[in-house]
Amino acid sequence: MGMHVSRRMALGLLSTSVVAGCSRLELLDAVAPRDSGGSLVAKGVPYGPEDRQKLDIYAPPNPVRAPVIIFVYGGSWQSGDRVDYGFLATSLAAQGFVTVIPDYRLVPQVRFPAFVEDGAAATAWVTREIQKYGGDGGRIVISGHSAGAYIAAMVSLAPNYLKAAGAVNKLRGFAGLAGPYDFLPFDYPTIIDAFGNWPRPEETQPVRFVSQGAPPALLLHGRNDTTVLPRQTISLADRLKAAGNDVELKIYENVDHIDIMLALSRPFRDSATTLADVVSFARRVTA
Repeated sequence: MGMHVSRRMALGLLSTSVVAGCSRLELLDAVAPRDSGGSLVAKGVPYGPEDRQKLDIYAPPNPVRAPVIIFVYGGSWQSGDRVDYGFLATSLAAQGFVTVIPDYRLVPQVRFPAFVEDGAAATAWVTREIQKYGGDGGRIVISGHSAGAYIAAMVSLAPNYLKAAGAVNKLRGFAGLAGPYDFLPFDYPTIIDAFGNWPRPEETQPVRFVSQGAPPALLLHGRNDTTVLPRQTISLADRLKAAGNDVELKIYENVDHIDIMLALSRPFRDSATTLADVVSFARRVTA
C-alpha cells in the first residue's frame, strides 16, 4: 500500500507547476522512495575546466572493480542538472553498478558538437579514474534518455569524439532510452538551435556513424512517445542490425517520452520494465 501512496504523491508533484524555485524532477528526487544499497559517494567531481563539466558518482556498498554505467540525462540539449537524477542513479547503484551522472554544456551557451564532446570527455575521465571509486574502467556501459541518449549514441558510435578526448573506445555497451538518432532535416526550433549552425548536417546524425563492430546496443522506446517518435529508435536498430551488430530493440506499449525514464524510479516501475531491461543488458555485456 505504501508504494501506491508514494506513486500518487509523485504523480501529484509531477503534475504541478514549479514550486519555490524547484523543478519537478528535483521535487521527485527529493521525495520519491529509493532502493537501499546505493548511495552518492562523490559530488561535483570535475572532468574538465568549465562549470558544467562536473559529475556525480553513486555506488553500491564497498564496490571492487564493479561494472559502471554512465547515464546522460535529457533536456533538449538546453536544460538539465545532474542533481535531479539521484533517484535514477541510486536505482542503478543498488543493482551493483558504479553509476556516473555528468552535467554537460547547454544551448545557447554552446552548439553542436560541444555537448557531445563533453559526453566523450566525461567518458574518458571515467575510463581513467573510476577505479578510485570502486569501478572497473574496462567495463563501462553508456546510457541516456532523450537528448542524453543522443549524446551517448554519438560517443558510442562516432570514433572521433573519444579519440579527441584521449581515450580508446572500450565501451561494453550503449543503452538508449527514447533517443533522437535520425532527425534530418532540421525542422524543429530546439533542433535548429542546437544543430543548425553546423555546415554538414549528416555529421550530426548517429545513424550515419553505424559500422560493423559497434558496441552492443539496447534501444528502448515508448509507443506513445510524441516528443521523439519511435521510428528514430527503429531506424538506428535497423542500421545496427544491417551492419551485423548486437542490438536489442524493445518498444513499450502505453508508455510516453517521460514514462520510460521515470520507470527507473521505484514509484513508477509498473509503467515499464526499463530498469530490469537496462540492468539485464548491462550485466550481460559487462560479464
